[in-house]
This record gives sequence, structure tokens and C-alpha cells, in this order.
Amino acid sequence: MPMSMPTKNKKIPLRQCVGCGQMNEKRLMYRVIRTPEGDFSLDKTGRKNGRGAYLCPNEECLSKAIRSRGLERSFKMQIPKEVYETLEEEMKNSHAE
Repeated sequence: MPMSMPTKNKKIPLRQCVGCGQMNEKRLMYRVIRTPEGDFSLDKTGRKNGRGAYLCPNEECLSKAIRSRGLERSFKMQIPKEVYETLEEEMKNSHAE
């Protein structure tokens, strides 16, 4: 009787949302990055260089992150209001895609 090969379970990376605090699969979340130049952007690929923080893909978690200053804690710095406005726009645009 042939021996069956053991199945290898691939570990799924989890990240915590800075808005709601829920753990979720990394690939299902938005990554907000601060580039070495100090700019902030939404990294849809999850591969760009820079310090990252993760958000669930909905405006509710973004507003929770704004209220609780979750992004500011993650990046250990004050985040300009324009950054939040840009993130809201990028989220709305990515939902339309």
C-alpha cells in the first residue's frame, strides 16, 4: 500500500487592524506605509518599502483609526490631516474598481 505524502499547511500571515483591532489575513487588508522620505500612501501590493500599518478595507475602520489615533501610534508621529483625506479617497476609489 503506497504511503500518502503529508499535506503541508501553508501558514497564512495575519495582521492586526489599527482601527478595529481585529486580526485578519494580510492579503485582505490595506497597508498604509510611510516611505523613507516621510510620505504616506496606501500600498495595495503589500511589497513597497517603508514602515507599514494595516487597516481593514472599509471606511468604518479608517474612521476608528482616526478617532483612536491608531496610525499615529503605529508610526510614532503626528499624521497630517491631508494623509487621512488621501487614504479615504484611495479607499473609495479602490472599492469602485
